[in-house]
Amino acid sequence: MSEPDRPRTLSTRSKARKRALDILFEADLRGNDPLETLAASTDRSDPPVRDYTATLVRGVVTHRTEIDRRIASCMAKSWSVERMPRVDRAAARIAVFEIDFGEVPDPVAVAEAVALVGDLSTDESPAYLTGLLSAVLATKTPDAEPPAQSA
Repeated sequence: MSEPDRPRTLSTRSKARKRALDILFEADLRGNDPLETLAASTDRSDPPVRDYTATLVRGVVTHRTEIDRRIASCMAKSWSVERMPRVDRAAARIAVFEIDFGEVPDPVAVAEAVALVGDLSTDESPAYLTGLLSAVLATKTPDAEPPAQSA
């Protein structure tokens, strides 16, 4: 099997992100509460819901207003978060949650989101999401540095 035909091997965190995207997508598609969809997925446990999946879903739900505001501020004026394809919207929300509230390096959050839409969405989605998340990163407020110690 040639390299391009070989499926991407997913890390544990990548699998958790994929499952979080599935849960957020399902809730969005059905018009359900993502936390109820998470609970139902956890109860079914087929496949099992990882702790990081639950962290991502809960984090996106808790911070959704801030996340959507960040996404919208980086979009073209003629677009809205609700006009994005559902898969792209879920991946963007997960990435912005990880960028603004998570502990993974920003480039990892971006790369993982882009890989997800590359596997699951339109041909244009990876480039669009890369541009969108690059704008999100460019507008990120750097964490406050501790004051320099004087000698």
